[in-house]
Amino acid sequence: MNTLKKVLNSGKAAIGASASIGSPVEVLADAYDFLLFDTQHSPVEIKELMPKIQAMKGKRATPVVRVGENRQDQVCYALDIGARGIIAPMVNTKKEAEALVQWCRYPFVGKRSSAGPKGEWGEFGNYREYMDRVNEELVVIPMIETMESMGNIEEIVSVPGIDVLLIGPSDLSINLGIPLDYANPKYREALDKIVSSSEDAGVIPGMYFIPAGQDPSDFSERGFKFFTLPWTKWATTGINNGLSSVKR
Repeated sequence: MNTLKKVLNSGKAAIGASASIGSPVEVLADAYDFLLFDTQHSPVEIKELMPKIQAMKGKRATPVVRVGENRQDQVCYALDIGARGIIAPMVNTKKEAEALVQWCRYPFVGKRSSAGPKGEWGEFGNYREYMDRVNEELVVIPMIETMESMGNIEEIVSVPGIDVLLIGPSDLSINLGIPLDYANPKYREALDKIVSSSEDAGVIPGMYFIPAGQDPSDFSERGFKFFTLPWTKWATTGINNGLSSVKR
């Protein structure tokens, strides 16, 4: 089963890390629930990620790709190279959320074009079984980042097939008129609204990242069950601990 989907269904927080072309994904994929590859604010094209995503095959973590724009071709590219979770930025309306779900899923619940079965999903007796498994386990994640999306949030989370409603902390705070002021009551009220609306609809509220200086456990207790955490400091600490045990 898709590890990310399994963790989300368990009620626990799914914790991931941002990854890139230069990241040691073979190591990170054994530790995290998912690895998030960004192609929105990155010079990397979606198809360039294929070797990194293929290197995760058989590992614990689920590969998740944030496409640069909520477009059918970009969603298709990400899925064809092996993404098992799709993040679309700036989803502002129910219609846009519906389109995202349709592009992610095979007929007859969606409009995804077939490029053949992908081995990371397992082995199946026939192609229909494969498509049904993908439709069931793929994780679809629209981002809430604007005042328009905040005004349409109940309609967006009502769309069948959405798994996580993801906050873009920076853009949301900017569009609220309080740039990066994450302690501002206006920002915290927006977070509470997103959590409440998501939970009412049976959707998981998530944070793209936890702002510096804030405790991830606090977000988990408030209801956020999907977020990324930086890995470089932990990796350095682990290496230093290992080296300190060696007599020189």
